[in-house]
Amino acid sequence: MHNKKQTLLIIVIVLVIIGWIMKDTFTQSSIEDLKGGFTEIASYRNENNTGPVQRIYAVTVKDTTSAQLVDYGNLKPHTKYGNTKVYFFLEGSNVPSNISPGDVNFDAMYNSSCFALYEKSAMGNFGLVKNPFK
Repeated sequence: MHNKKQTLLIIVIVLVIIGWIMKDTFTQSSIEDLKGGFTEIASYRNENNTGPVQRIYAVTVKDTTSAQLVDYGNLKPHTKYGNTKVYFFLEGSNVPSNISPGDVNFDAMYNSSCFALYEKSAMGNFGLVKNPFK
């Protein structure tokens, strides 16, 4: 009888763990769940799979007051020893449609429209800079 109770307890614990994992898997937050109304306009990813991978995004935001900018940046892909940048622009403003690699990622005519820059470095450190071109 004692053995039967232990077996039943183990089965219940395993089922609870499996249920918890399934719930966690199917309730992951996505970019669509974030506040702010994000739309990706342009992106760049270098083809270097053996060295640092550079990812750059130009994104518009509908509502800058409630926008979850850091959360958005954290949900974008990042490669260990790579670099990820997300430039944020207010929807309806002047936004680059082409992004290029390097230190300067788009024409300077768009600098005044960019209100924030999220960057995740090669070591996984990340930060948000408001008005990065002022």
